Amino acid sequence: QLRAQNQVLKKGVVDEQANSASLKEQLKMKDQSLRKLQQEMDSLTFRNQQLAKRVELLQDELALSEARGKKNKKSVESSSQLSQEQKSVFNEDLQKKIEENERLHILFFEADEQHKRLEAELRSRLEVLETDAAQHQAVVDSLTKKYTETIEKLQNDKAKLEIKSQTLEREAKDCRLRTEECQQQLKNLQAALGSRLEESLCIINEKVPFNDTRSTQYNALNVPLHNRRNQLKLRDLAGQAMAFVQELVTALLNFHTYTEQKVQIFPIDSATDIISPLNQKFSQYLHENASYVRPLEEGMLHLFESITEDTVTVLETTVKLKAFSEHLASYLGFLRKILPYQLKSLEEECESSLCTAALRARNMELHRDMKRLTAVFEKLHTYVSLLALPSTRPGGLLRTNCNFVFTNIAASLHGFHDILKDISKHYSQKAALEQEVPTATQKLITTNDCILSSVAALTNGAGKMASFFSNNLDHFTTSLSYGPKGGAEFISPLSAECMLQYKKKAAAYVKSLKKPCADSVPYEEALANRRVLLSSTESREGLAQQVQQSLGKIAKLEQEKEHWMLEAQLAKIKLEKENQKLKNSLSGHLTETIQEHSVLPNIAEQNKETTEKSLREPIKSTSLVRNLTLRVPIRVKNCSATDVESHEDLIKTHYMARIAELTSHLQLADSKSVHFHAECRALAKRLSLAEKSKESLTEELKLASQNITRLQASKLFCNDELMTTKRSYEDQLSMMSDHLCSMNETLTKQREEIDTLKMNSK
Repeated sequence: QLRAQNQVLKKGVVDEQANSASLKEQLKMKDQSLRKLQQEMDSLTFRNQQLAKRVELLQDELALSEARGKKNKKSVESSSQLSQEQKSVFNEDLQKKIEENERLHILFFEADEQHKRLEAELRSRLEVLETDAAQHQAVVDSLTKKYTETIEKLQNDKAKLEIKSQTLEREAKDCRLRTEECQQQLKNLQAALGSRLEESLCIINEKVPFNDTRSTQYNALNVPLHNRRNQLKLRDLAGQAMAFVQELVTALLNFHTYTEQKVQIFPIDSATDIISPLNQKFSQYLHENASYVRPLEEGMLHLFESITEDTVTVLETTVKLKAFSEHLASYLGFLRKILPYQLKSLEEECESSLCTAALRARNMELHRDMKRLTAVFEKLHTYVSLLALPSTRPGGLLRTNCNFVFTNIAASLHGFHDILKDISKHYSQKAALEQEVPTATQKLITTNDCILSSVAALTNGAGKMASFFSNNLDHFTTSLSYGPKGGAEFISPLSAECMLQYKKKAAAYVKSLKKPCADSVPYEEALANRRVLLSSTESREGLAQQVQQSLGKIAKLEQEKEHWMLEAQLAKIKLEKENQKLKNSLSGHLTETIQEHSVLPNIAEQNKETTEKSLREPIKSTSLVRNLTLRVPIRVKNCSATDVESHEDLIKTHYMARIAELTSHLQLADSKSVHFHAECRALAKRLSLAEKSKESLTEELKLASQNITRLQASKLFCNDELMTTKRSYEDQLSMMSDHLCSMNETLTKQREEIDTLKMNSK
């Protein structure tokens, strides 16, 4: 408190000192202005005296001029006009001086009045300030007394402050060392960050076309790290769950079966009497329990088989969980279907004459327990169907609600166990009461024992399942949620399926890498072999077409050969006939020979027409044959039979040689045309392949240009990101430097406080 009062009084004294200093400065300014006004007054008085002397001189000159005027009137009359002008000038000047003197007197009077007024004000203010100063001096004296008392107290605190100052000095030294270490670490961090930034820039520029971790859709397609231990753990847990489900299934089957037997025995035995229609319908429904209970075991078995070491087991990939939830829904429908019959059966049992009050109370307790059991199964089905939603619909369950669902499943299993314990207790009491009924048979007692054993098995299985699920709840919540970091929702099932496919491909690729690579053909050699293969296949096709064409031509030629063989036989027969006729008559021989010779050119012409048809090109007859055919009848007139036969042989040999020559030319032309056709086809094929390769290369060029532009854009984007990261690092460094500066400032302030404390202590 004294320190605070001391500071307040110090501030008041400083303010009063500042006010007194400002008043002193104002007083100095007023003195200076007063001195200036006095100087102006002195100057004005001096000027007034000068003007008065001037006026006196002018009056003396006027008097002298008047005296001289009396004496020298004549001279004055001659210069009267000049003197009048001078008088007028002097009068005007005098008038101006008088007006100026009056104005100066007025100003002097006003300044004097203002000076007196200011002097009075300043004196009054000075008196007020003196009184204030006296009051402040009294306050200061009282404060000095208080300060002396506080100084005595502060001297007692001097030792403590010295100890504190020593500790602060030590802390200051430690802070200096820390600042030096921080500066050194900052330099090292700057160097390390710079090197890492360069490395990351190089890696991004070389290997990262785009950052797919920013988008949740792309990030969901990335294959996560394979956690073999986690997969084995999940498979082990799934195996334990399957064993527990099998126990529950067997217990449920026994419970429903023995309940069916109990309905047919008590309160009315179906062997001796007819049971009610309600119990008949109830037993009929209970008889169908296996078709609803067995699928639970099968669904759990399929779920266990789907969890392998190679897969990624998360809620998005456990597709078999949907089938298990469907089987659970069908069993829940079965429970809902038999629940009203079971409740009515218990009510009917209560209305029978054999039912006592205690037995009726036990039946009503079982009535409530059966309702609770169905409600627990409804809860379990709801939560299991919620867990199956991520594998079918991505927006059905939020990631934040996954832990809530698992905890509710554990709570529902514990509730299921508690309900089964209550059912077991109530059934045991009911069985004990039913044994006391006089009409109780051994069959009823054994059936009750079987029901109690099945309920006990159900209770044990439910307890094991509840403890198993609650013990492994943390593992379920941490391992069964897969997705991008920071995501609030599950990924879509399609992306999860794509991720599993990518994982299989990656595993197959890694396995293929372990295999030794076979000897491969060089790329250039493979291209050359491909071209040869394409040309060879083309040549094969061309040769096959040539073979087909040649086979067709051979068949046509064989037909023509048979035709010409027949023609030759007919010609021989005709020739023999004609020879006989020639022997009979010589005159007829010449005419016949001319006809025969005329037939031969016709045959040759027919042969030529057939060859022209085969070649589809017109061939002209040579001049030699034409001369022979023209000259034959002229020579025959003067020749004998031997000459005619020699002529025939000559013509025949000539035509045969000509036909052979033409056929050889035709075959050569056919072979050349086929060869050229094959070459043309091969060239056309190569041209089409070249065009296709050109189109593919242009498309590849377009894709490459698009990739180049995309890579350039990604490079710019990465550069922007790097600039932002660099700026963030620079901001962090600046913040660290600011922190160091603030630490230095605090150290300096502490030093100043220490110095002030030392001064105060002194």
